[in-house]
Amino acid sequence: MFKKILIANRGEIAVRVIQTCKDMNIKTVAVYSDADKTALHVLEADEAVHIGPSDPSQSYLAMDKIIGAALKTRAQAIHPGYGFLSENPEFVEKCTQAEIVFIGPSAQAIRKMGDKITSRKIMMAGGVPITPGLTGSHHTLDEMGQKADEIGYPVLIKATAGGGGKGIRIVHSQEELSDACESASREAKNAFGNPDIYLEKFFPRARHIEFQILADNFGNTIHLLERECSIQRRHQKIIEETPSPAVSPSLREEMGNTAVTAAKAAEYVNAGTIEFLLDDQNRYYFLEMNTRLQVEHPVTEMITGIDLVRQQLEIAAGNPLTLTQSDISARGHAIECRIYAEDPENDFFPSPGKIEFFKEPGGPGIRNDSGIYSGCTVPVEYDPILSKLTTHGETRDQTIAKMIKALKSYIVLGVKTPIDFLIDILSSPPFKEGDVFTNFIDTHFSTWKPTEKNRDLACLAFLVDEVCKKKNRSTDGDEKKQPPGPFHTLGNWNL
Repeated sequence: MFKKILIANRGEIAVRVIQTCKDMNIKTVAVYSDADKTALHVLEADEAVHIGPSDPSQSYLAMDKIIGAALKTRAQAIHPGYGFLSENPEFVEKCTQAEIVFIGPSAQAIRKMGDKITSRKIMMAGGVPITPGLTGSHHTLDEMGQKADEIGYPVLIKATAGGGGKGIRIVHSQEELSDACESASREAKNAFGNPDIYLEKFFPRARHIEFQILADNFGNTIHLLERECSIQRRHQKIIEETPSPAVSPSLREEMGNTAVTAAKAAEYVNAGTIEFLLDDQNRYYFLEMNTRLQVEHPVTEMITGIDLVRQQLEIAAGNPLTLTQSDISARGHAIECRIYAEDPENDFFPSPGKIEFFKEPGGPGIRNDSGIYSGCTVPVEYDPILSKLTTHGETRDQTIAKMIKALKSYIVLGVKTPIDFLIDILSSPPFKEGDVFTNFIDTHFSTWKPTEKNRDLACLAFLVDEVCKKKNRSTDGDEKKQPPGPFHTLGNWNL
């Protein structure tokens, strides 16, 4: 096993990887930009290396700087987390050239699965059902229009590279097709450096169902059941759960076997995710493969008891899977809510700034993967995810109730968050009934506003804060000049 690894990421996922490494007695190296000098992952790691300015292109995306940091600290392997360089085949090749183990799949697998056209062709050859649409990226507008007429509107225009909801447009009629193709291609080029797009059928009432897979270098591939990821905003997941309320035991077995087939067709090794669309007739179609650890992996860990980061490290170290498919079983239900620094009243616009106060919920069956603390700053340069709150219970109803209670006791002051929005979704009858689909938010919450009760509480908090500030300003002048000591910054405490 590795003695030291470098984590080429930041925020909550870097902290998450560090936690498993501590359990395994593996030393960790954090990397950080100017904006992250006092970030939590820097404080938690055994070592930390500064890699450049806040601009991601000069720090977290700077391959040579990260490789250099690994060589300097004698790290044997690099864990990429998700985002940044996690699905960059060139980075994997650079790691190999530097004789550093990349904790993830091969460059070849990333290339094959990272291009949606190539991955669709591989799945077709492997007998995996794919969404109706085009299997090439160099079609004329007339050809795309003909295919859209054939499969029926609405259709999706999608970037062949990348993800995260970028380069995607929903088209409801032929009149919209030209503008949608142009804007999707432009956005894809800006986001991924690749303007290529393709077309596939859009299912308005579809569910987003994904299967976690693990595969080693000895030909062993298993799945760790499904996750329901249908609650999304701007094609980005915000609530995930397992098991899916729509998947029966027989369908679960069939889709799980198909996910394993898909992973084998891609010659995949390490942890990954096979994503499907499930329509209202229980027909499923391959959507894409994510060649990395998923943001929502905690729900799988909660119901299976399996540490996926540990599995990644074991596989990357050359060890065979000790688990077989018959070892995988679910216990209870789990739900994850992503807590972002964003404003749900303003189209989820990012809300960077200083975290004035942070208090996370706790209790049995509650887990919070966090990258923040009171007094830290949420930079404007990066994805605004703060944490992932996960609850686990015996039943779905129990887990929903536990999540609502946990969210109500979750305090983040200084930046806007979607906590109230998440509570309202979880409390809604359609969600409680399990009637969810990928455009659930547009259907049920397109005009969402916080309740007046929440506004009253916010006003009260503001008034209390102002009174406290005035009281502090009226204290002795000499006392004000003194810098705060450690006992002033601890918050409420007693002996």
